Amino acid sequence: MTQIALPLALAGSAGPSRIVAGKANQAVIEAFDNPGAWPFRTAVLSGPPRSGKSLLARWFAESGLGKHGGEAIDDANAADETELFHRWNRAQESGTPLLLVNNAGEGAWKIALPDLASRIGAALHLEIGAPDDAMLAELIALHAELRGLVLDDSAAAYLVPRCQRSHLGVERLVAEIDRLSLERKVPATMAIWRDALEAVNGASQLRLL
Repeated sequence: MTQIALPLALAGSAGPSRIVAGKANQAVIEAFDNPGAWPFRTAVLSGPPRSGKSLLARWFAESGLGKHGGEAIDDANAADETELFHRWNRAQESGTPLLLVNNAGEGAWKIALPDLASRIGAALHLEIGAPDDAMLAELIALHAELRGLVLDDSAAAYLVPRCQRSHLGVERLVAEIDRLSLERKVPATMAIWRDALEAVNGASQLRLL
């Protein structure tokens, strides 16, 4: 498990943003190493909410990959289809690798323009998966660090088996731990963790763990 340093400032953070790399996004990161091998040098990136799609796209665009660098289009699924088709053509003419971020969800991007649909369909499709235990622990640590929230070494061991197994679930959990700690003016210890889990997961689910 590693963290990729990105030269990007996250809102509210004094330091650079990072992406936690693990099994969930390993194939995506490996594909970025050789965009010349993508069909028509085009890839479509999909994944769950808050899974780092936009940060990965910005990292790709700023890393200078490919002969003329890389281009990334966030929220490509919401873009004007004619303009997107023209940008695809320009990328082909210049030899620029093109990464399209699909925030509609895998299989949910419906393209009306036939020429664009055929080209997007032929692209490499990359999907970020659900985080495993190791990645969940790293995500908890990362979100706590970004908030300036101090969690001791036992936090991950307690929280990982009980938290929602998604990027968004971890983000919400750490935000709730931080909120409760600040509201009660006490350190974020197990009592806070448990109450945060109950607030995010629901009391019935928590009792099953």
